[in-house]
Amino acid sequence: MAGPSIQTKKRLLFLLFFFTALIAALLVRVAWIQVVQGDKYQKLAFEQQTQDRIISPRRGTIYDRNGKELAISASVETISANPQVIKKTKQNIDGMAEKLSEILEMDKETVLKKLKKSSRYEWIKRKIDKDVGDKVRKWVQDEKIQGIYIDEDTKRFYPNRNLAAHVIGFTNTDNDGIFGMEKVMEKYLKGVPGKILSEVDAGGLEVPFKEEKHIEAQDGANVYLTIDETIQYFAQKAMDKAIADNNVLNGAAAIVMDPRNGEILALVSKPDFDPNDPRGAPAGVDPATWKGYTAEDVKLLSETVWRNKVVTDTYEPGSTFKAITSSAGLEEGAITPESPVNDFTVTVGGRKINCWKPNAHGNETFEQGVFNSCNPVFVRLAQGLGIDKFYSYIKAFGFYDKTGIDLPGEATGIIHKRPSEVDMAVASFGQRFTITPIQLITAYAAIANGGKLIKPHLVKEVTDVEGNVIKKYEPEVVRRVISKQTSDTVKNILEGVVSKGTGGNARVAGYKVAGKTGTSETVDTKTKGRYIASFSAFAPADNPVVCVLVILDHPNTYPHTGGYIAAPVAGKLVEDILNYLGIERQYTEDDKKLLMQEVPVPDVRNVTIEEARKILKEKGLEYKVEGDANNKDAVIMEQTPKPNASVLEKSVIILYTHKPAKDVMVRVPDLSNKTISEATQTLNDVGLNIKVNGMGNAFAQSIAPGKEMRKGEIVEVEFRHLDTE
Repeated sequence: MAGPSIQTKKRLLFLLFFFTALIAALLVRVAWIQVVQGDKYQKLAFEQQTQDRIISPRRGTIYDRNGKELAISASVETISANPQVIKKTKQNIDGMAEKLSEILEMDKETVLKKLKKSSRYEWIKRKIDKDVGDKVRKWVQDEKIQGIYIDEDTKRFYPNRNLAAHVIGFTNTDNDGIFGMEKVMEKYLKGVPGKILSEVDAGGLEVPFKEEKHIEAQDGANVYLTIDETIQYFAQKAMDKAIADNNVLNGAAAIVMDPRNGEILALVSKPDFDPNDPRGAPAGVDPATWKGYTAEDVKLLSETVWRNKVVTDTYEPGSTFKAITSSAGLEEGAITPESPVNDFTVTVGGRKINCWKPNAHGNETFEQGVFNSCNPVFVRLAQGLGIDKFYSYIKAFGFYDKTGIDLPGEATGIIHKRPSEVDMAVASFGQRFTITPIQLITAYAAIANGGKLIKPHLVKEVTDVEGNVIKKYEPEVVRRVISKQTSDTVKNILEGVVSKGTGGNARVAGYKVAGKTGTSETVDTKTKGRYIASFSAFAPADNPVVCVLVILDHPNTYPHTGGYIAAPVAGKLVEDILNYLGIERQYTEDDKKLLMQEVPVPDVRNVTIEEARKILKEKGLEYKVEGDANNKDAVIMEQTPKPNASVLEKSVIILYTHKPAKDVMVRVPDLSNKTISEATQTLNDVGLNIKVNGMGNAFAQSIAPGKEMRKGEIVEVEFRHLDTE
């Protein structure tokens, strides 16, 4: 029998090779899927067989330097759904939407749209209160609802509302930091999300009798700021009052820094916002029409309440910059405090430069020139240094660079790149260039601490949930800018500016305050006559523990100078802070002459006139008797002010030997421009008492002239030095 033909053998051989190649290809493909892409398909299989829900981690707490909570995470709940489960179990979707919208106070159509989606996970409503979550939980249990889940969640909460808002910042719905320290410290605060895993079948339904697997969330770390909650409160209160008192139109800023280490103790930018509702309607916008999320809304928020004037705004510093020019001249030996100078007009590049008070000072020492803030004195000093040397000190003090403060959005000012003689002349007294507030206070801190420029910072340390320190932030010295000897000299001169010169409204009895006034006019196309009044200070002058900068942008009042409206704000803020820090007062003889102690009014009712006289005399108080004044045995029936009221020494207490049928009223006199002693005497003459705020001449009184008051009551009077820049 004949064998297979050659043709048949060829076909068999072809089929053998074909199937061998096919099997080899299949083996390669299986190996590729199993080995090379095994992890991928394993992951896809796991995702198909399981359903996961996110557990939000508890965001770390932000504390002030003393452990007071500034930003915390409160426990809330989130409602989610698995639309596939709801669809497969053929539940009444319309009824579910109706009930959920009722409990969650949502639009029914919005809920219904979410429940009808083809996904396996949809958020219905996030960050709801626990009592609302409990209502949903009860409904799910009672009605045996499938596909609706109630999970633990956290919500950011700011217990002090707008306190330090521009420092702390805020988060979005996902608990991501998007502003302030919430953004800067995101990697520490965020934490790691957890999951709830449940096994499902091919149709997406949960497998019965299978337990859920919990992968616990890792809570975020805690951040301790350098901010002191109490000092921050002092600063914000001071700014609110200054804005109201001076009708400030374009906001304000204040910074308090420890010059020894660069720690920011308080930072205020006005207007501000409530981080609990950061997108709330700004002042002047109708809340009923405000959305807060449109591009126009966000632009308005960014330009107003979210704008941190301390780090993002630039301005001409005016005469506060004279401290820098003085430091440069003294360090280079171009001047001494005793060097003779004059404030007569100086001409530079055809431009005449006069003192702010023309021809008022004449010949004086350099120290007196600083006290009087005479512009020509600083122009001549800069000319003596020369352009290169003068601008080298501007660079050394950090005005060409960002400070590196740990806040987003820090700006840089505009400093002359190729300065002329005229540029240098006006720059010597703080005009024709711009800087940021944080740059200026950092430079003042260098003068205060002995000459070292220190990087300002807001974070003190980071700790884990057990309180262990993860990272500690140490002071960072950038460079030495002046010697300690020069620093001591400038501190002494700036103390004289407050005690003897144009900064007198920042004077505080018992504390040596050093500082400098500043007033500059900002030219822009929108605003005419926009002035910026400022005062930069540190105290105690001989051993500074705080630097303070106050800036009032566009005060709609007159005078609008820094010495008149910003200096008293800075002085009062320094006083509050030093009192809080427990810095002991050291009264000079001049302080004692001006200082009048407050004393509590003793209760002298039901004693004789003679006994009342002795009691009041021991307290340093005067008295007047209404009624039987000649009978020393007459008994006091009533008195004004009432017992325990706080009055100044030598105040007059009105004593009644009878129960007055009605209050004895007197008219309040006009105290304008009177000295403290003159105002006190004027009020005492009509039977009224005084509470003194400030020093100098009276410029405001709590009760308007001509108004009637009960005899013996207290009129609060504000005093200011009028001869200021």
